[in-house]
Amino acid sequence: MNKNYYAILMAGGVGSRFWPISTQDFPKQFHDMLGTGDTLIQKTFQRLSKLIPKENIFILTNERYNDLVLEQLPEVTQRQVVLEPAMRNTAPCILYASLKIQKENEDAVMIVAPSDHWIEDEQTFSKNVQQAFDFCSQNDALMTLGIQPTFPNTGYGYIEFDKSSNKDIKSVNQFREKPNYETAKEFINQGNFLWNAGIFMWSVKSVVHAFQKNQPELFELFELGIPSYNTSLEAEFIKENYPKAENISVDYAIMETSKNVYVITAEFDWNDLGTWGSLYDKLDKDETDNAVVNARTLAEDSSGNMIRTKNDKIVVIDGLKDYIIVDKDEVLLIFPKTKEQDIKKVLQSVKNKYGEQYG
Repeated sequence: MNKNYYAILMAGGVGSRFWPISTQDFPKQFHDMLGTGDTLIQKTFQRLSKLIPKENIFILTNERYNDLVLEQLPEVTQRQVVLEPAMRNTAPCILYASLKIQKENEDAVMIVAPSDHWIEDEQTFSKNVQQAFDFCSQNDALMTLGIQPTFPNTGYGYIEFDKSSNKDIKSVNQFREKPNYETAKEFINQGNFLWNAGIFMWSVKSVVHAFQKNQPELFELFELGIPSYNTSLEAEFIKENYPKAENISVDYAIMETSKNVYVITAEFDWNDLGTWGSLYDKLDKDETDNAVVNARTLAEDSSGNMIRTKNDKIVVIDGLKDYIIVDKDEVLLIFPKTKEQDIKKVLQSVKNKYGEQYG
C-alpha cells in the first residue's frame, strides 16, 4: 500500500432525518442501519482500508463521539481521531485535518469521504479513487466523484462538467445548488450533470493552497496552530480557536470558487442513506413489499412500508401503505414516507414539547 495515501472520514453529523434511531448522542453512522452486522462507519473504514493504510485514515468527528469512534474502530488510535469542539460545517474541519496531515507527510494524496454512504461495489470504488489519486499526484487538482443521475432528484446539488471532453476525468464548469423538479429534469436532459456526492480527492498541497487562496481568514486562523499540530499542545489551540472559524461548507469555501476542479463519474452504485426512504430503497423487501429490520411482521393490505424495531418485536399492521414505522425505547414514529423530509421539523417539535433528551 502507498504510504502517501490518506483518508479523512467525515463522521460528525447527527443524521436527524433518521430520527428516532439517529440522535445527537448516537448518530446514524454508528448504527447498523441495513442489518448487515456492521455499522455505517465500520463499513466505510473497511472500504477505505482496501486502498489506504489503516494508520493513514483519520476520522473527523465531534468531540462527544470520540469514545464511540474508538469503540467501533478498535484498530484506530487516538492520533487518528480529529475532534471538533464546535460544529462549523465541513470546510474548517477539512482544513484542520489537512494541515495535520501535511505536517506529517507533505506528499500526501487524500480522499475526503462521508462515513454514512452505502457503496456495494467496493472494487470499482477503489478503481475510481485510484484513478483520481493518480491524477492528483501529477496535477494541481481538486477532484470530486460525481454520481450519474437516475432521476430528477431535487435533494442533491449537481455538478456541471465540460461536455466536449471524452476523457474519464473532466473539468468542472460549475456547481449548481439543489434544483426544483423542472430544473433537475433540464439538467438530466442536457447530459453533462452529475449528482454531487460530497466525496473529494486532492493532494494535501493542492487543498491547502486552495484554502490559502480562497479563504485567507480561515487559513490564517488554522495556520497559527501549525507549530502545535500533532503535539501535546494541539488540543488547547483547537479548543480556543476552532469556535472562531466561519461556519462554511467545503463546496462554498473552495470547490465553487476554484478553477482547477475536476470530476470523475462514479462507476459504482451509490446511496447517501440520507432518509428512511433511501434506506427502504436499499433493503430487501418481503412478499408484501415492506422493508423490515429487526422485526417480525403480520401485514394485511399493507405495502411499501419501512419497518424497524428493537429486539425482533412483532408488528401488526393493516391498511397502511408507504409509511415509516420506527419503534425505539420511548419513541414510536408512524409517519408517511412522502413527508420524510419533515422529520427534522417533527424532531424539533418533540424536543420543544417533551425535552432535549428525545433527540
